[in-house]
Order: sequence, then structure tokens, then C-alpha cells
Amino acid sequence: MTTYLLAIDQGTTSSRAILFRPDTSVAAQAQQEFPQHFPASGWVEHEAEDLWRSTLVTCHAVLDQAGAQASDIAAIGITNQRETTVVWDRKTGAAIHRAIVWQDRRTADLCARLRAEGHEPLVTERTGLILDPYFSGTKIGWILDEVPGARARAERGELAFGTVDSWLLWKLTGGKVHATDATNAARTLLFNIHTGTWDDDLLALLRVPRSLLPEVRDCAADFGATRPELFGGTISIGGIAGDQQAATVGQACFQPGMIKSTYGTGCFALLNTGTTAVRSRNRLLTTIAYQLGGKRTYALEGSIFVAGAAVQWLRDGLGIIANSAQTEPLAEAADPAQQVYLVPAFVGLGAPHWNPDVRGAMFGLTRSTGPAEFALAALESVCYQTADLIDAMNTDWASSGIAHGAPVLRVDGGMAASNFAMQRLADLIAAPVDRPVIRETTALGAAYLAGYHAGIMPAPGRFADSWRLDRRFDPSMPAETRNAKLAGWRDAVRRLTAP
Repeated sequence: MTTYLLAIDQGTTSSRAILFRPDTSVAAQAQQEFPQHFPASGWVEHEAEDLWRSTLVTCHAVLDQAGAQASDIAAIGITNQRETTVVWDRKTGAAIHRAIVWQDRRTADLCARLRAEGHEPLVTERTGLILDPYFSGTKIGWILDEVPGARARAERGELAFGTVDSWLLWKLTGGKVHATDATNAARTLLFNIHTGTWDDDLLALLRVPRSLLPEVRDCAADFGATRPELFGGTISIGGIAGDQQAATVGQACFQPGMIKSTYGTGCFALLNTGTTAVRSRNRLLTTIAYQLGGKRTYALEGSIFVAGAAVQWLRDGLGIIANSAQTEPLAEAADPAQQVYLVPAFVGLGAPHWNPDVRGAMFGLTRSTGPAEFALAALESVCYQTADLIDAMNTDWASSGIAHGAPVLRVDGGMAASNFAMQRLADLIAAPVDRPVIRETTALGAAYLAGYHAGIMPAPGRFADSWRLDRRFDPSMPAETRNAKLAGWRDAVRRLTAP
């Protein structure tokens, strides 16, 4: 009998389920998109029930594909879009408002006011984060203030808050378990990453009642079991991690100095800093990479809001392409004499700029600029933003005094499939880019955590030995060309962000 690990990968635009064998090979996978809601400029919402229904549908689909039953599944691991905020009724299990997505900027004014009042140093010291609408804490406050009666109900203990992992866990267990893991808790503006506890001072600052909050557990832990009626039997839930931390685990970045970058809707790069929470001098985030056996491993993180979304804009906004696969041949055909820059600040700029107010722009357009140059600019915009992150990470890492070797970037996500994009990335960061054989690293990380808790996956060091390289992209662009292109990019960003 085959024993499987079921990974739930709940993302920003779709929910996926992947069934892994213990050797990490994929037995089955399914994906379902769900609607995005944009009720105002800079606002992004999901129906919480859409997240749950699409998750359930994909789980059933992979079980059917593999001919598997609940008894064949050793454990479930959950990974999720981080910071997206759900508040629900503990009695009915119904969300009291649409989920507010991590991309949403509606609390920018509140964050600006809190910064002006001098609160950001405390927030950064305790959480490793900055005051930005990206994170969950101000989203919770907005829901409590805007939904009639919500704040009073929260004070009475009638409501629950969770990031998407907690929401799915509640639904899977029939409301028996209200919990999260340390990596998701670390993205709320409410969690002290040094003590590993919810912080009373931050709860008071953001006016979030403690009664709303889930219990925080290790990434590999007992998260309960599914309701038997969901899958014809109970399945234990043994792992949870936010999507970028799960990808860090799936990429086996267990040693300090290792970097992974995931290219999905956005782009997220994490540098493992071991047991040291390195304080960034370049407005990167200090966060928890994973927590196992009560021991926290930290990371520096750079977050780019728009990566794959730039390609989606070419398709859905401009109609230049019919599908993402067309981007690569178009980019290859672009006129190298044209220097067209897209700064894709559709919802503001993330690290290291953290400017929620700017909006996207293109520079260098001429009468000869066409679809090929637009495609190249979109792909290069992701590479340029990654270069900014890597530079900032290397500076922070060097200033920490912790010894480290030359960086190698491990990549995953949809855009990692593009040889052109990955070669251009290596050229612009002037460092090797490694693409693994198994590119579903986010789901793999969740499956590994569940399997590790279930006792069918090895310790991290042995799991790292199983990581396999598909292709290494070595930088080949002349330094003069690279420096000129990077200077043009930085000039474009300066022109966009200048007062």
C-alpha cells in the first residue's frame, strides 16, 4: 500500500492540492482558480468560502486521480498566501467580511499615522516588520471597525481571526482547532519573533482583542484531524507554513547563507540567517523561516508585490499575449537597442522601497516600441527587483558579522520555468541561479513538514541531501552592460518615487 502526503497550497489566484509519495515524487495534482474582487482602487478581496471550496475540490480531485482513500494519507500539510486576513463567527463558521488580501492597501493612511506617531521602531523591534498595509494587523482592525457590531462581538469572544491557514484548519477540523504556525503568526504585526508569543503592547497599539487569536505551534506539529465526512475518514494534519517559508523548506535552504526566491503573483526572496535574527538596515524584513522542535530559524526577506502579475497584465490588461508562454519568445525578439523599463508598482513598491502610494510607469518608450519590448520589460522588471533585494540582503548579511560564502540563488514558481528569464536573472544579479528538478517547492515544503511530524520523512539534513538540480544558470552578461542596465532601472525607480 502506498502512503501519501497531501499538500494543500492555497494561493492568491488559485488553490492547489498535490499528492506526494514519500520519495517526493508527485502522484497527482489539481488546481482551481477563484474570483478576485477589487471593490476600490488598491483594494483586493477574496470570498473566504471560495478559498475553502476550491481547496476541498482540489483535494478530492487528487484523491480520485490516485485512487486513494483517507487511510492512504499519512498526513496533510498546509501552505498558504500569507497576511491575507479572515475574521469569522466562532459559532457559525461564517466569515463576517470578505478576506482582505495581502496586496490590499486600504490601511495605508493608518500605517502612515502610526509611523508619524513614532510607533514603527517598537513594531520593528518586536516583529521584524515595518508598518505597512501588507501585514494582517491593520486589516483586522479595519474589519472590526467597519463591520457593524464586530468590535463588540470580538471583545465578547464570539469571533476568530486567522490567516488563510487558520481558516482552512478551522474548516477541515470542523471548528475543533483554532491554530496557526510561527511563520504565519510572524506576518501579523502582532507576534514577537524573539519570544515566540503574541505581544500585548502591539495588540493594544492595533486594537486587536487577544480573544481573536489562534494558538501558535511549530511548523511540524499536531494540528488535529479532518472531519471524517470530508474524505471518508479522518486524516491527521501535521504541517503548516506560510508559502514563502514552505518554499524555503522545500528548497532545503536549511543552512545559514542559503537564498531562495519564489516567482508567483509576487516575488519573495528569503535568506536563511540561522538562529540570529539579523536586523536589516535596508528595510528588508526579519522573519521566522521555520520553527521545529520549539527552535526558531530566522531569515531576511524581501517582498516584491508584482512579479508574475506583470505577465498577467500583458495578457489581461494589454492583450499583448494570449498566455504566459508567449512572453519568452517575444522577449527574445526585442530590439536590444531599446532600453524600456517597466516599474510595475501597480499596488505600490515593496522592499527595499516600501512605498505604498506610487503607481506603475514605463520609461524609454519610442515609436518603435512594440509587444516584444513590452514583454522584455515585464520579465526584466522582475529581475531588476530581485537584484535590488539581493544587494540589500548581501549588505545586511555582511554587516551582521556572520561569516558566509558566495551566494547561490535557488528559484521556484511559475516564472522559474522560463530559461530566458532565469538567465537574465543570473546576468543581472551576477550570481548563479539554480533551478531544482522538483519545482513545486512550496507544496513540497508543506508535505515535508507534515511527513516529518508523521515520522515518514527524514531530519532536515537528510532531506537536504535529496535536493536535485535541474539546471544552473551562470551569469554571462558583460559587467559594463549589466551596470548600464541596472543604472537605467534605478534611475526609473528614482524618477517614479521622487517627491
